[in-house]
Amino acid sequence: MSRLMLSRVSKMLKREANTRLCSKFFVMFLPVMMKHGYTGEFEIIDDHKAGKTIVNLTGRLNKCGVISPRLDVKDQEKQQNKLLLSCWFGFIVLTTSAGIMDHEEARQKHTGGKILGIFPAM
Repeated sequence: MSRLMLSRVSKMLKREANTRLCSKFFVMFLPVMMKHGYTGEFEIIDDHKAGKTIVNLTGRLNKCGVISPRLDVKDQEKQQNKLLLSCWFGFIVLTTSAGIMDHEEARQKHTGGKILGIFPAM
């Protein structure tokens, strides 16, 4: 839900997005997006309820999505061709035994895992 809201706010050309729902999964997804320049800094505010997240947007985010159910990755290139618009543009976010990372980092570390979501490039 929060990732879809980020896409909508980015399309409205706003520079900041405030989300009310702050899940642990969403918080772990943000540093991967920030590492590749799709989002800027983010701040987590604990209000002893659902939580709140303030995310600075860079304007590069076109679309982001969740893959449900989470698929195992056996052949990364095959999954990459299915999920991304072009095999060289965008990132697939994986959960591995070494933590949450994008598909390129997982390929370098020779690890597999489950696909969490995608964010294609513009």
